[in-house]
Amino acid sequence: MISVRNITVRFEEKQVLDRFSLEVPEEGITALSGPSGCGKTTLLRVLAGLQPVEAGTVTTPPEPVILFQENRLLPWRTVGQHITDVLPRDRRGEVSRWLALAELEGEERNYPAALSGGMGRRLALARTLACGGGLILLDEPFAGVDAPRAARILARVRSLGLPVVLSSHERETVELCDRVIHLDGPPLRITDDTENGGLRSC
Repeated sequence: MISVRNITVRFEEKQVLDRFSLEVPEEGITALSGPSGCGKTTLLRVLAGLQPVEAGTVTTPPEPVILFQENRLLPWRTVGQHITDVLPRDRRGEVSRWLALAELEGEERNYPAALSGGMGRRLALARTLACGGGLILLDEPFAGVDAPRAARILARVRSLGLPVVLSSHERETVELCDRVIHLDGPPLRITDDTENGGLRSC
Protein backbone atom coordinates (compact mmCIF):
# COMPACT_ATOMS: atom_id res chain seq x y z
CA MET A 1 0.00 0.00 0.00
CA ILE A 2 0.94 3.63 -0.54
CA SER A 3 0.30 5.20 2.84
CA VAL A 4 0.72 8.20 5.07
CA ARG A 5 -0.06 7.76 8.74
CA ASN A 6 -0.70 10.55 11.20
CA ILE A 7 1.38 13.05 9.27
CA THR A 8 1.52 16.72 10.23
CA VAL A 9 2.70 19.58 8.02
CA ARG A 10 2.46 23.26 8.82
CA PHE A 11 3.71 26.41 7.16
CA GLU A 12 4.28 28.96 9.92
CA GLU A 13 0.86 29.23 11.58
CA LYS A 14 -1.06 27.42 8.83
CA GLN A 15 -1.80 23.76 9.56
CA VAL A 16 -2.10 22.01 6.19
CA LEU A 17 -1.99 18.39 7.35
CA ASP A 18 -2.95 17.54 10.91
CA ARG A 19 -2.40 13.88 11.84
CA PHE A 20 -3.66 12.97 8.38
CA SER A 21 -3.78 9.32 7.31
CA LEU A 22 -4.50 7.71 3.96
CA GLU A 23 -3.89 4.38 2.26
CA VAL A 24 -4.33 3.58 -1.42
CA PRO A 25 -3.51 0.41 -3.38
CA GLU A 26 -0.14 0.22 -5.07
CA GLU A 27 -1.78 -0.23 -8.45
CA GLY A 28 -3.99 1.66 -10.88
CA ILE A 29 -4.81 5.36 -10.90
CA THR A 30 -6.03 7.16 -7.79
CA ALA A 31 -7.54 10.65 -8.09
CA LEU A 32 -7.43 13.24 -5.32
CA SER A 33 -10.45 15.50 -5.71
CA GLY A 34 -11.00 18.64 -3.67
CA PRO A 35 -11.07 22.44 -3.76
CA SER A 36 -7.99 24.52 -4.48
CA GLY A 37 -5.92 25.17 -1.39
CA CYS A 38 -7.18 22.20 0.60
CA GLY A 39 -3.76 20.52 0.74
CA LYS A 40 -3.67 18.16 -2.25
CA THR A 41 -0.40 19.55 -3.59
CA THR A 42 1.22 19.34 -0.17
CA LEU A 43 0.16 15.70 0.09
CA LEU A 44 1.67 14.94 -3.31
CA ARG A 45 4.92 16.62 -2.27
CA VAL A 46 4.96 14.53 0.90
CA LEU A 47 4.54 11.36 -1.18
CA ALA A 48 7.37 12.53 -3.45
CA GLY A 49 9.68 13.00 -0.49
CA LEU A 50 9.99 16.74 -1.16
CA GLN A 51 8.01 17.99 1.84
CA PRO A 52 9.26 17.08 5.32
CA VAL A 53 6.65 16.13 7.90
CA GLU A 54 6.69 17.10 11.56
CA ALA A 55 5.31 13.72 12.60
CA GLY A 56 4.01 10.48 11.14
CA THR A 57 5.22 7.96 8.59
CA VAL A 58 5.17 7.81 4.80
CA THR A 59 5.39 4.60 2.78
CA THR A 60 5.72 4.67 -1.02
CA PRO A 61 7.32 2.63 -3.80
CA PRO A 62 10.95 3.59 -4.50
CA GLU A 63 11.92 6.62 -6.57
CA PRO A 64 8.62 8.46 -6.96
CA VAL A 65 8.48 11.10 -9.70
CA ILE A 66 6.26 14.17 -9.64
CA LEU A 67 4.72 16.50 -12.20
CA PHE A 68 4.38 19.93 -10.62
CA GLN A 69 1.53 22.35 -11.32
CA GLU A 70 4.04 24.58 -13.12
CA ASN A 71 5.49 23.20 -16.35
CA ARG A 72 9.03 24.33 -15.46
CA LEU A 73 10.17 24.15 -19.07
CA LEU A 74 13.53 25.59 -20.11
CA PRO A 75 13.08 28.12 -22.94
CA TRP A 76 16.56 27.43 -24.35
CA ARG A 77 15.97 23.65 -24.69
CA THR A 78 14.00 22.07 -27.51
CA VAL A 79 11.07 19.73 -26.95
CA GLY A 80 13.28 16.73 -27.69
CA GLN A 81 16.06 17.97 -25.43
CA HIS A 82 13.63 18.21 -22.51
CA ILE A 83 13.15 14.44 -22.81
CA THR A 84 16.78 13.62 -23.57
CA ASP A 85 17.91 15.56 -20.50
CA VAL A 86 16.18 13.13 -18.10
CA LEU A 87 17.08 9.89 -19.88
CA PRO A 88 20.21 7.89 -19.07
CA ARG A 89 22.58 7.45 -21.99
CA ASP A 90 21.42 3.91 -22.75
CA ARG A 91 17.79 5.09 -23.11
CA ARG A 92 18.33 8.08 -25.38
CA GLY A 93 16.50 6.27 -28.16
CA GLU A 94 13.22 6.56 -26.23
CA VAL A 95 12.57 10.24 -27.01
CA SER A 96 10.03 9.52 -29.75
CA ARG A 97 8.20 7.05 -27.48
CA TRP A 98 7.51 9.65 -24.79
CA LEU A 99 6.60 12.37 -27.27
CA ALA A 100 4.15 9.99 -28.94
CA LEU A 101 2.58 9.15 -25.57
CA ALA A 102 1.87 12.86 -25.07
CA GLU A 103 0.82 13.35 -28.72
CA LEU A 104 3.73 15.67 -29.48
CA GLU A 105 5.04 13.92 -32.58
CA GLY A 106 6.77 16.33 -34.94
CA GLU A 107 7.51 18.91 -32.23
CA GLU A 108 10.93 17.57 -31.28
CA ARG A 109 12.92 20.50 -32.72
CA ASN A 110 10.62 23.25 -31.47
CA TYR A 111 11.21 25.39 -28.41
CA PRO A 112 8.65 25.93 -25.61
CA ALA A 113 7.78 29.38 -26.92
CA ALA A 114 6.31 27.76 -30.04
CA LEU A 115 3.97 25.51 -28.03
CA SER A 116 0.44 26.21 -26.91
CA GLY A 117 -0.38 26.03 -23.21
CA GLY A 118 -1.79 22.53 -23.54
CA MET A 119 1.22 21.35 -25.54
CA GLY A 120 3.57 22.72 -22.90
CA ARG A 121 1.63 20.83 -20.26
CA ARG A 122 1.88 17.62 -22.25
CA LEU A 123 5.63 18.11 -22.67
CA ALA A 124 6.03 18.53 -18.91
CA LEU A 125 4.06 15.31 -18.43
CA ALA A 126 6.13 13.41 -20.99
CA ARG A 127 9.35 14.55 -19.31
CA THR A 128 8.07 13.38 -15.91
CA LEU A 129 7.07 9.96 -17.23
CA ALA A 130 10.40 9.55 -19.02
CA CYS A 131 12.17 9.86 -15.68
CA GLY A 132 10.91 6.42 -14.64
CA GLY A 133 10.48 5.50 -10.99
CA GLY A 134 8.13 3.36 -8.94
CA LEU A 135 5.32 5.87 -8.35
CA ILE A 136 3.92 8.60 -10.60
CA LEU A 137 2.53 11.70 -8.90
CA LEU A 138 0.68 14.16 -11.14
CA ASP A 139 -0.52 17.58 -9.99
CA GLU A 140 -3.23 18.83 -12.38
CA PRO A 141 -1.69 16.91 -15.30
CA PHE A 142 -4.20 17.97 -17.94
CA ALA A 143 -4.63 21.68 -17.30
CA GLY A 144 -5.32 23.24 -20.69
CA VAL A 145 -5.63 19.85 -22.43
CA ASP A 146 -8.90 18.97 -24.14
CA ALA A 147 -10.84 16.11 -22.58
CA PRO A 148 -10.64 13.56 -25.44
CA ARG A 149 -6.87 13.99 -25.72
CA ALA A 150 -6.47 13.79 -21.94
CA ALA A 151 -8.42 10.51 -21.94
CA ARG A 152 -6.18 9.01 -24.61
CA ILE A 153 -3.02 10.07 -22.80
CA LEU A 154 -4.29 8.81 -19.45
CA ALA A 155 -4.96 5.41 -21.04
CA ARG A 156 -1.32 5.30 -22.16
CA VAL A 157 -0.16 6.29 -18.67
CA ARG A 158 -2.24 3.43 -17.27
CA SER A 159 -0.56 1.00 -19.67
CA LEU A 160 2.82 1.76 -18.07
CA GLY A 161 1.71 -0.48 -15.21
CA LEU A 162 2.87 1.87 -12.45
CA PRO A 163 0.80 3.23 -9.57
CA VAL A 164 -0.41 6.78 -10.24
CA VAL A 165 -1.76 9.34 -7.79
CA LEU A 166 -3.07 12.52 -9.40
CA SER A 167 -4.96 15.62 -8.41
CA SER A 168 -7.39 17.14 -10.86
CA HIS A 169 -10.23 19.63 -11.10
CA GLU A 170 -11.41 18.17 -14.40
CA ARG A 171 -14.44 15.96 -13.77
CA GLU A 172 -13.76 14.06 -17.00
CA THR A 173 -10.26 13.13 -15.79
CA VAL A 174 -11.41 12.11 -12.32
CA GLU A 175 -14.09 9.84 -13.76
CA LEU A 176 -11.46 7.92 -15.75
CA CYS A 177 -9.51 6.97 -12.62
CA ASP A 178 -9.81 3.65 -10.79
CA ARG A 179 -10.69 5.30 -7.51
CA VAL A 180 -11.45 8.79 -6.23
CA ILE A 181 -10.62 10.21 -2.80
CA HIS A 182 -12.72 13.26 -1.95
CA LEU A 183 -10.87 15.79 0.16
CA ASP A 184 -11.48 19.10 1.87
CA GLY A 185 -9.51 21.44 4.09
CA PRO A 186 -7.25 22.88 5.30
CA PRO A 187 -6.30 21.03 7.30
CA LEU A 188 -6.67 18.28 4.74
CA ARG A 189 -9.32 15.68 5.51
CA ILE A 190 -11.19 12.94 3.70
CA THR A 191 -14.84 13.84 3.31
CA ASP A 192 -17.65 11.41 3.98
CA ASP A 193 -19.75 12.26 0.93
CA THR A 194 -19.06 8.87 -0.64
CA GLU A 195 -18.97 5.34 0.68
CA ASN A 196 -15.88 3.94 2.39
CA GLY A 197 -14.90 7.24 3.97
CA GLY A 198 -14.40 9.13 0.73
CA LEU A 199 -12.73 6.32 -1.22
CA ARG A 200 -14.77 5.40 -4.28
CA SER A 201 -13.97 2.96 -7.05
CA CYS A 202 -15.00 4.09 -10.51
